[in-house]
Amino acid sequence: MTTPHALSPQLAHIDDEPYYHACGDEIALFEAAARRKLPVLLKGPTGCGKTRFVEHMAWKLKRPLITVSCHDDLTTADLVGRYLIVGEDTVWLDGPLTAAVRAGAICYLDEIVEARKDTTVVIHPLTDTRRLLPIEKRGELVKAPDDFMLVISYNPGYQSVMKELKQSTRQRFIALDFDYPDAETEARIVVNEGRTTPEMAKKLVKLGELTRNLKGAGLDEGASTRLLVHAAQLIGDGLDPAIACTAAIARALTDEPDMTGSLDDLIRAVF
Repeated sequence: MTTPHALSPQLAHIDDEPYYHACGDEIALFEAAARRKLPVLLKGPTGCGKTRFVEHMAWKLKRPLITVSCHDDLTTADLVGRYLIVGEDTVWLDGPLTAAVRAGAICYLDEIVEARKDTTVVIHPLTDTRRLLPIEKRGELVKAPDDFMLVISYNPGYQSVMKELKQSTRQRFIALDFDYPDAETEARIVVNEGRTTPEMAKKLVKLGELTRNLKGAGLDEGASTRLLVHAAQLIGDGLDPAIACTAAIARALTDEPDMTGSLDDLIRAVF
């Protein structure tokens, strides 16, 4: 039988600083939580920089990172691990959560509310003073080292009765609120990430603000900073701004004909 480490998920070691523009005290709060071994919850809309923030902090703290994109079919075994048949042998494969605990890494569970409720319970012993991960199939109790850190995120705008973070879970974390940055900061981000001019970035940010005003009036979400960067990258590749924004923003946000028409009108107004 192999050791639990032999087939473990690969840890990401971030050597180059990921670009991140702080909008508040989130860096200082995260660093304090890391020192005190506290788990962290990130709340904010899609594409506002939560994942980039975690990558930046993993680089800053010099800790490896494992990211898990949660979904409806995510099981406890997917997180913790399972036995596999390899040839004539039975081997144990650590899941990403177990691999992160053993390595003293940051484990980032993105969109935690998308996971099954019976799956998220497994993180509870890691989020209090015990800092333990029970592996029932192996009869093993893994103690988290000091460098291990659990980070989860979700988008409160998509919450429903069926997909709500339980109080028994959320009250184990310190919580950081994220939102889209102010226009000036967002333009700087688009310039840096999209490799575009300040003038073009300002127009893209203006378009983003106009789409966000439609949230709840035909759109579930307005254009994220991520979508603005995508549009900037297409423009930088030589595409007409209106064509780039139609593909990267308007068609990415909705399939509803009337709303796509309204977004097309906004694009023509800006460009």
